[in-house]
Amino acid sequence: MCIIIVKDNDKTIESSILIKSSLINPDGLGVIWLDDWTIDRYESDDYEILNTSRPFIAHFRYATVGKVCIENTHPFNINNEEVLMQNGSLKGLGSKDVVDGDELAKILGHVPKEYWAKILELTDNRFLTANLLEKTYDIYNADKWIENDQSFYSKENVLGGHLVAVYGTLKKGHSNFNNYLTQSNFLSSGVTLEKYPFIIEGLPYVSSDEGNGFNVEVDVMLVDDDELFELDCLESHPNWYERKQVKIHTEDFGVVTAWLYFNDTVEYNGKELQSTYTEESKYSYNDWDSWNSRDEYIEDTTECCGECGSSKLGFDDYEAKKYCWECDAYTYGETYYKY
Repeated sequence: MCIIIVKDNDKTIESSILIKSSLINPDGLGVIWLDDWTIDRYESDDYEILNTSRPFIAHFRYATVGKVCIENTHPFNINNEEVLMQNGSLKGLGSKDVVDGDELAKILGHVPKEYWAKILELTDNRFLTANLLEKTYDIYNADKWIENDQSFYSKENVLGGHLVAVYGTLKKGHSNFNNYLTQSNFLSSGVTLEKYPFIIEGLPYVSSDEGNGFNVEVDVMLVDDDELFELDCLESHPNWYERKQVKIHTEDFGVVTAWLYFNDTVEYNGKELQSTYTEESKYSYNDWDSWNSRDEYIEDTTECCGECGSSKLGFDDYEAKKYCWECDAYTYGETYYKY
């Protein structure tokens, strides 16, 4: 259990990684700051402290041995100069009150340092020791660590996620949420930190013209690689909507960086700007008497189908999807404009 993150550079770790680290390992956060070699301990919910260019070593705890309290938050003192972080459990060490890593640190305090590696690498657990006086650190079982964007992780289960801020039919409870995001993690509602022009013309469109309009209300979702690809196909990224990273002020996780789909192909000047989108279906399932009656609910667009090239592409307001009459099917791929 647990996760150790080593960020010995001035880059910023993705918000999705920090949030997943906190959610999976909710029992404490210990940080060694590598610019001044001091140690701080926090709640796992305080992960935002790591949204920084400062270099650090962080340990998010998932409690398996020992009670949950600030005293049981890594790292643990080996001696007056050196400390230990651990990812994994050690059979026979620890108790209902004391963490196994704390007992191991005390054992190492009686062993010459040249023998530490032999002891720590007897198991598959990942360990890190740091000398606060000499300002150095050592990683053990290094072949089991994962490098990602110049940082190192003792496990990979916090990698691979993406934060996406959705504002239209993908919002929780709306039509495309049910089609695309029911297997994703809803994290929080929120608003864009900056103001953007937001119009609704059948479909909702947000322009990337920052500083105009309102702070747009969004739902923040945590999606995997496959789900992000499906959203890109739905939005015809980057040819129609274009996905860009923005700051979102969430209700539950503070300020995070998330992907948002902008559309700068639709003119917003002179139109009523919005701050939120609420889907109100004009029709019920009882309205669908036959397939032939579908045409009265599909509006013409100025786009051509990316599959067959036909200009007979419409937008189904009920399903919130693009429909090609020539293909006789909904289309999720790229589209392009007639003119």
